[in-house]
Amino acid sequence: QVRLVESGGGSVQAGGSLRVSCVVSRFIRCTYDMAWYRQAPGKEREFVSGIDSDGNPKYADSVKGRFTISQDNAENTIYLQMNSLKPEDTAMYYCKQASLGPEYLPLCTRDYWGQGTQVTVSS
Repeated sequence: QVRLVESGGGSVQAGGSLRVSCVVSRFIRCTYDMAWYRQAPGKEREFVSGIDSDGNPKYADSVKGRFTISQDNAENTIYLQMNSLKPEDTAMYYCKQASLGPEYLPLCTRDYWGQGTQVTVSS
């Protein structure tokens, strides 16, 4: 199966930086995209940034130019570097593996989520 563990959250002042990490333990070989989502209290979970199996990044408009996603395949870790943080970035940040197959492996046809790491930005 797949297990995701996030870390690196914390409290910072507006304008500060944080880097959150997601270590992925995989016991099956799937094709996948990775992504970061966040959920603020009382709000829906929203996409923040993703990186596909070819290493192409994408970002939500709200974080473009401030956040950078990267991955270390040797360490099975993805990172989200967050700069110029704003109070509206305050949320629980979740790591997700969107499995893309192969279809003959049922565990490779579902998504996996971590437990989240809290990011709090004060003004």
